Amino acid sequence: MWCGFGKSSISIAVVCLITASVVISDTATAARQRNYSPQQFRAVLRGLGYSVDLTNTPLTDAKTKKAIREFQTGYKLTPADGVAGPKTQDFAASIIQILQANLNAVLKSKTPLPRDQFYGKRTEAAVKEAQKKLQLQETGIADLAFRQRLNEEAKTSAGQPSTEPTPVPTPSPTPTTRPTIKPRTRTTPTPTPTVTPTSSPEATPTPSPEATPTPTVTPTASPTP
Repeated sequence: MWCGFGKSSISIAVVCLITASVVISDTATAARQRNYSPQQFRAVLRGLGYSVDLTNTPLTDAKTKKAIREFQTGYKLTPADGVAGPKTQDFAASIIQILQANLNAVLKSKTPLPRDQFYGKRTEAAVKEAQKKLQLQETGIADLAFRQRLNEEAKTSAGQPSTEPTPVPTPSPTPTTRPTIKPRTRTTPTPTPTVTPTSSPEATPTPSPEATPTPTVTPTASPTP
């Protein structure tokens, strides 16, 4: 099963996808097995990334009430009054059980975690182991970033359930088949015919008309009286 939970988003949608091959189908709706003691509920809040002090004092100090209010607001629990009532505790119990189911799906330990609603030493150790496997900082705190990453890993492992821890093989790089590049057929450009300039015809000179000779008048001799 994988769910995206976090305290930072007001508009978070609480949607759980359950895979029967990995977890029991009633995990998402399971209620608390018994009431939390103040110290147990503080451990749950701290394990989910909220800032609280791990004491067994009542959950009424300002720091703890602020953390509870952030939790209620993030998951749209009403009223967001900072009081850890039954509704708030039931919801926290479901988140822890989902976390434990995801840890079991990813780690595939021979001794899986009981989905018992408590963020005890075993759950914290399993979180550290998963963080190490995912190459994250080993804090033992299942904050939002870790839970989102764990959800993705649980999705990947959903189709391959196993009761024994399986080493993660280093994936061999798949050779990339290079596509065969067909040589492009070069189109021989059609030569542009060279236009031979037509020579201008030589102008035939127009013959100038020959001047007609003016006839010479031969003077007639006057008759002699």
